[in-house]
Amino acid sequence: MPQSPDALDAVAVRTWCSLALEALGREREAIDAINVYPVADGDTGTNLYLTVESAAAAVEAVFEAHATGSTVPAPADAVRAMAHGALIGARGNSGTILAQLLRGMAGVLAEAGDADHLRTALAEAAAAARLAVAHPVEGTVLTVATAAAEAAGGTEAGAGLTAVLDAACEGARAALAATPGQLAVLGRAGVVDAGGQGLVTVLGALLEAVGGQAPPRTPQPAPDTLPRTGDCAPEGPDDGPAFEVIYLLEARDEAVGRLRSRLDALGDSLVVVGGDGLWNVHVHVDDAGAAVEAGVEAGRPYRIRITHFAADRVRARREPAQRAVVVVVPGDGLSVLCTEAGATTVLARPGEPPASGELVDAIRRAHAREVVLLPNDADLRHTAAAAAEQARAEGVRVALVPTRAAVQGIAALAVHEPDRSFDEDVVAMTAAAGATRYAELAVAERQSWTMAGICQAGDILGLIDGDVAVIGEEVPGTARTVLDRMLSAGGELVTLVLGEDVPDALADALREHVREGHPAVDTVVYRGGHQAAPLLIGVE
Repeated sequence: MPQSPDALDAVAVRTWCSLALEALGREREAIDAINVYPVADGDTGTNLYLTVESAAAAVEAVFEAHATGSTVPAPADAVRAMAHGALIGARGNSGTILAQLLRGMAGVLAEAGDADHLRTALAEAAAAARLAVAHPVEGTVLTVATAAAEAAGGTEAGAGLTAVLDAACEGARAALAATPGQLAVLGRAGVVDAGGQGLVTVLGALLEAVGGQAPPRTPQPAPDTLPRTGDCAPEGPDDGPAFEVIYLLEARDEAVGRLRSRLDALGDSLVVVGGDGLWNVHVHVDDAGAAVEAGVEAGRPYRIRITHFAADRVRARREPAQRAVVVVVPGDGLSVLCTEAGATTVLARPGEPPASGELVDAIRRAHAREVVLLPNDADLRHTAAAAAEQARAEGVRVALVPTRAAVQGIAALAVHEPDRSFDEDVVAMTAAAGATRYAELAVAERQSWTMAGICQAGDILGLIDGDVAVIGEEVPGTARTVLDRMLSAGGELVTLVLGEDVPDALADALREHVREGHPAVDTVVYRGGHQAAPLLIGVE
């Protein structure tokens, strides 16, 4: 067995992340199965795994950037990368708290990684996590983190890293075993806290990275022997907030203070972690749009993820669901719309297309045997295909419907019927998308040649099926011309998706324009929120 180091170095941090990811991979399903608090949605193990996966990737990036022969990154760079990676990749309630725990530890371990600093790091981490949670509850991961810190703090002066970590792990395991007696929902289910179980696993990986030997693990029952979360939860499927909202936020500290108060009034399970201008926000609410708007008022939210709990609670009672739809959307307004329709959404911010890993994450979050993936962007076809292939390798049946625009995705989602056969459903959704012509309005950034002629910077461009077909001077006139050209080939339904700054009056005017020229054509209007295009148009 290798000799225990006197201080946590960059290699040990890298090994810690690798071992934690490996251990959570082994225990993910078992942790998911005991997830009954705060919501019995059966994904705590998965969320912790994805959070640590992001932390590990950030540490690997530091090592790759530092590839200069035999030298390695400074320990401070490694621990800061770990904390930053966890912050930007945090998933769910427990993943967000774990990110804050790692951030709290990193703030101290960046100074030095010896035993004394480790004691302080564990204490700072536990305190920071409690501050991040709006209403801390005992019998959760917070209790386990505090017990680990207290046990480490009680070790003798002069104790080495391994001794301090061994005490921390023992304290965490004892606290975890006591959680069913502290939180009634755990006691009724006969399980320990899922987030606390995950933290014990992560601390055990740190002990193994430092001491060279894994700590004793509590035997994990097979997932099929564990109680199903939906049967354990005290609430019915319609109790509690309807949505989980998570996003990264660039904002000043004083704005985040106001945001906490606003979100606390909107819902529960509020956790806001981070600092130095970057925050990860997690909350359970009934009004997902209001939660996102609160973030907009505070700063710049992005990587917005909205999960519909009603669907998750049904899945928790009959894991996994038979079929789900994963859809990429260009704005938060459409994200709420599609989530309310039962889809799992991935938000594509302007200039920030989702990576294949984000799509795979969404497929995993859907908790379904069969998934229909709607990329809604021609440029995402290869990314979506790679994500579908990876999900298939994990045992999920995935069909990729090649939607090239959000309005095609809306049309496909409208005909989705989970009760019919998978193939029939995919064919119907593909047909609906293919029968929908799509257009968008954009603002020209510079003078350039287009298929419609030369445009100048500031011109309004009308793109039909991806090609510039109209060049105009203002949005209303360009939109009317685009609609006339699209409807000249016929149509039954016009879909308008308005950007954040587009007034409702424009939608009213365009609806009237369609009615005058094509009385038999219906028009529906949606608010897209923060999207790159001021207007998206679909004609079915």
